[in-house]
Formats: sequence, structure tokens, C-alpha cells
Amino acid sequence: MNSAGDHFTTDTTTGPGTGHNRRRLTAIAAGVAATLALGGLSAVSAQDADAAPRVVGAAAAETTPIGFGAGTTGGGNAPATTVTTLAAFQAAVAGDSAKVVKVSGLLSLTGQVDIGSNTTVLGVGSGSGFTGGGLRLKEATNVIIRNLAISKPRKPSDGVTVQESTRVWIDHNTFSADRDHDKDYYDGLLDINHGSDNITVSWNKFADHFKGSLVGHSDKNASEDTGHLKVTYHHNWFSNVYSRIPSLRFGTGHFYDNYVQGADTAVHSRMGAQMLVENNVFRDTKIAVTTSRSSDVDGYAVLRGNDLGGGATEISQAGTFTKPPYAYTAEPASSVVASVTAQAGTGKL
Repeated sequence: MNSAGDHFTTDTTTGPGTGHNRRRLTAIAAGVAATLALGGLSAVSAQDADAAPRVVGAAAAETTPIGFGAGTTGGGNAPATTVTTLAAFQAAVAGDSAKVVKVSGLLSLTGQVDIGSNTTVLGVGSGSGFTGGGLRLKEATNVIIRNLAISKPRKPSDGVTVQESTRVWIDHNTFSADRDHDKDYYDGLLDINHGSDNITVSWNKFADHFKGSLVGHSDKNASEDTGHLKVTYHHNWFSNVYSRIPSLRFGTGHFYDNYVQGADTAVHSRMGAQMLVENNVFRDTKIAVTTSRSSDVDGYAVLRGNDLGGGATEISQAGTFTKPPYAYTAEPASSVVASVTAQAGTGKL
């Protein structure tokens, strides 16, 4: 969802980027604490940027989220309700009691449907979901959105908006639009804003769009966003998405094992955001990672193990976020394309 503080740019200059295929940062001096305001996390200790992460086994269809969204359970074991109409869906997802709602068929809508707390929304098969608008999580907590096809969200509606919400898992969905209209004809595919926190975005496909995923809607929202907007993106496929893959203000982002194909500007860290960009693959991408565009204050980034595919980098400030506060497996970049193209998107659960 756009705001006055976020300007879509078409600047394609490479600026001061290095253009090298792999950026390796030197070890940060022992004992230096990261200066992140991570809400409940007091600080993230600095470590060698090339050190191996703490790991657990990863699978293409996890039963629970990995990353900042860990612990999200949604509707849990509540009995499932299957809906085939928009009116039935709106009624089924209202309120904060535990609930599992299955969507059968592709439902047209204008605007967005609000999703209550403690909810799992699950698409049936590979083609069920929404077109023309999307879903909104506002002041919600503990929500899972999986296996939905969400397409062509007409402005001012995003495909999914996460606003003032916590503990969210967005997994195995397909978000799409087209590049046939003006860049502002549709809104964002997935936008996370207004101090939202503890979110995992995994195994989704984002396709054919100008504005992929915006985290932090405005340069002027520091008071609400600082110490929040902690988001993990892993094993997502961004195909023919122009920019915001993601664009992150103020927060802390872990972007690993993603496949980015055909972007102008991909990962964008700004307004003091900290980004760890790890074991991703970029193809036909002009700027793979930047910390120095569009905002008055630059962001920070740490890069390790990426296959940039010739994409440039513009790293004006090396980050201090090198060790996420959770266990995970970052598979090597050499296997990412095969894993992600086989398993991301709907119909893979």
C-alpha cells in the first residue's frame, strides 16, 4: 500500500555498486554489540559474516514457520470450515477465536477482507484464492495464510496488507498481476507496515508486477516502526517483479535462499534497516542489493554466499545483523533455483 513517504523510482543507474559476484565482509571485532533495536531482543551479537549459521532441517513444506514468524499457529487444530463465496468467507474469518478457513474456488472482490486473530486461511488445490483485491491483517496476531492464488489487487488494495500485526506466516501462495498497465494501476503484492512484527514469508511465488513487497510504508514513521518490522523471507520466487524485493525501512530483515529473476532493483535496505542477504540467486537483475536509494537515510546490509548473476550491488553501509536469533538451514545458492522453482507457490503442500 503506497503512502506519501514511498516513492517508486525508475532510476536504473548502477551508482557506486561494486558489480562483483560475491561480497564478503570481514569479521567485526569481537565484543561489539549490534546496535539493533529488536523489541524483545536486546541485541544481536556481531560475528564473522562468513561463519556458518545455526541450522535445523528445512523442508519444502514446513509444518511450522522458520524465522522471525516462528511460533505462529493460526487456527491450530480448530475444525475447518470450507467456503465457496465471498460472503461466507467474510463471515468465517471475522473475530479472534481459533478458526481454520478453507477457500475453494477463485473469488472476485473489490478492496480487502479483514482477517481476525488466531486464523488459518488455506486455499484448496492450486487455483483457489482471490482476484481484484486482497486480505488485510490489522491489529491481528497469530495468522497463517497458505496456498492462496492472489492476483491483480487494484489500487489502493494490496494482495495482502499486514498492519499493526504480529506473528504471521505467509507461505506457499502465488501473488501475481501484470505489467501491461501503469505502475500504479495495481498496488503492492505483499506490504507489511505500521510496526508489524515477527513475520515469515516463505515458499511464495511473486510474478509479473511492478511493486513486490514493501516493509515500512514511510520514511516518517520511525516512532512506530523502530524496533519492529522483523521479517524473514526464504525460498520465495520473484519472477518479473520490477522492485521492492523487498524494500525495508527501519526494521530487520533476513533474506535467504530466494530466487530473483528479471528485477530492476531487488533488495533495498533504507532508513537504517538491517538486512542479512544470504545464499540467494539473482538473474537478469540490474541492482541486486542497494542501501542508498530513494530515502534520506541509508540502510545497512551484509551479503554472503549469493550468486549475483552479474547484478550490481550498492552497499554504502556494512550491517551488523549477521546472526539471526533462530535456527535455520540456508541451502547453498547452487541448489536454490531447483528447490524454489519446484516447490514455491500454490499446489505444493
